[in-house]
Amino acid sequence: MAAPIECGANTETIENNMSLKKALSPLSLRIVAECPVTKARACDLILPHSTVSTPVFMPVGTQGTLKGITVDQLEDLGCQICLGNTYHLGMRPGPDLIEKANGLHGFMNWKRNLLTDSGGFQMVSLVELSEVTEEGVKFRSPYDCKEILLSPEKSISIQNSLGSDIMMQLDDVVSSTVTGPRVEEAMHRSVRWLDRCIAANKNRDKQNLFAIIQGGLNAELRKACLDEMTKRDVPGFAIGGLSGGEEKDDFWRMVTLSTDHLPREKPRYLMGVGYAVDLVVCVALGCDMFDCVFPTRTARFGSALVPWGTLQVKHKQYAKDFKPIDPDCQCPTCKKHSRAYLHALFKSDTAAMHHITIHNIAYQVNKTDCIYVSADPSLSNKQQMIISGKGEVR
Repeated sequence: MAAPIECGANTETIENNMSLKKALSPLSLRIVAECPVTKARACDLILPHSTVSTPVFMPVGTQGTLKGITVDQLEDLGCQICLGNTYHLGMRPGPDLIEKANGLHGFMNWKRNLLTDSGGFQMVSLVELSEVTEEGVKFRSPYDCKEILLSPEKSISIQNSLGSDIMMQLDDVVSSTVTGPRVEEAMHRSVRWLDRCIAANKNRDKQNLFAIIQGGLNAELRKACLDEMTKRDVPGFAIGGLSGGEEKDDFWRMVTLSTDHLPREKPRYLMGVGYAVDLVVCVALGCDMFDCVFPTRTARFGSALVPWGTLQVKHKQYAKDFKPIDPDCQCPTCKKHSRAYLHALFKSDTAAMHHITIHNIAYQVNKTDCIYVSADPSLSNKQQMIISGKGEVR
């Protein structure tokens, strides 16, 4: 059995956190429809800059931009919310400059919603450059090799300067394939760091702080983390520490355990998930929000997302193929360009990556619109997209 949580927060700290219930949160969730078979649901997530229809896929703009496309194009593709990276934006151009530009919204001229991560994932992606202590994460900057400390307080300070609609707590992140005492240590520390993040947030009336559930693939640890973190009245919860190479059955088991115990009235964000099968299954398991670099990263290698998998436009078989990437897709790339054109362009011009990125983002943003259940015909497609339990994707 997992040991009782020792989160390091005294009774006064927890009572102060619970008192936040009296404050008006700049977020509300309206459940529009729920599937009678699965845990899938359609919601309106009301945020400071606009209302987001969920389930929603959030493209990742690491440094205030999605590689290969403009903000106007992203808006035209129907993107309601995208991500920024606290670690990288905190390194350069830096929070002071971005704050002077009226936050990340003003800096990148984005009128819709933004979510910023905490920088915690870089503990895994930059593991050779980092060291975790109770104080925070010590990094050696990949830009100038200087040592920096990213503490819970520093992470929130940067995110306050960025002005995102949703901020993520700094959590202690370990790879999903790690087992043993390190997983339990990270889970306990993530709870303690959540309290520090809550206390550090200076913009509670403008920015929503989400907690991140940890515990690896250990059901007892993850349940203990859920029990403790849901005592804090934060606006939303994320499921972290998954989709890192573990077996699908183990991954899905931890997702459903998490959604079983997360509050119904709060948004549920499954971090780092973007493959089609995972989107379908995890919507059915009750998740509302997803993000992943997959659609943009794979586009840069000439891989276009299609309902039957991927289409590699650089392969010879498409050299004389004048069909669009996906005949049923209505994105600007598929409306204007053939596979043959993209194949020829990929060999000589980076514009090919641009066109494929446009398609992949459109495909991913609209993915949940292709998952339907019989519902009141007066509802919109987004509101009808609840899964029927068959897991069918069109």
